[in-house]
Amino acid sequence: MAKYMLIIRTIDDVPSASETVDLDQLLDEVGRFNDALIRAGVLLAAEGLDPDPAESVVVDFTGDAPVVVDGLYGRSGSRFSGFYVLAVADRQEAVEWAKRMPRTKGAMIEIRRVTTLDEVAQVAGDNRWIAEERAWRESTGQL
Repeated sequence: MAKYMLIIRTIDDVPSASETVDLDQLLDEVGRFNDALIRAGVLLAAEGLDPDPAESVVVDFTGDAPVVVDGLYGRSGSRFSGFYVLAVADRQEAVEWAKRMPRTKGAMIEIRRVTTLDEVAQVAGDNRWIAEERAWRESTGQL
């Protein structure tokens, strides 16, 4: 099984779901979608993100030292509003689940495969921290 993250993006100039959709209806649709993911055994995590820029900061590492900036990352017209992490057979299955996701006009779902510890180990080689993470994952049943 591969892990895929479905990243929910909203477009800044499109009205939010709370402005265009009945909230009870949207919650019912999302609840049914989440239930289908759970029954299929593919849901690993799902969370919404606070849309208030006052609650967000960005730590920017593009300069010589980290700089903390108030606000949201990616002020280019879209922002992340939530995510799902699914354990599915392949990218196409992740796409099929994303197509079923209840969303409003202007939303986009970005799908990214989550890399495995083995893939990192192939690049990093014999590394103490990879070995420690592997041991932690095994002890918590996450490997």
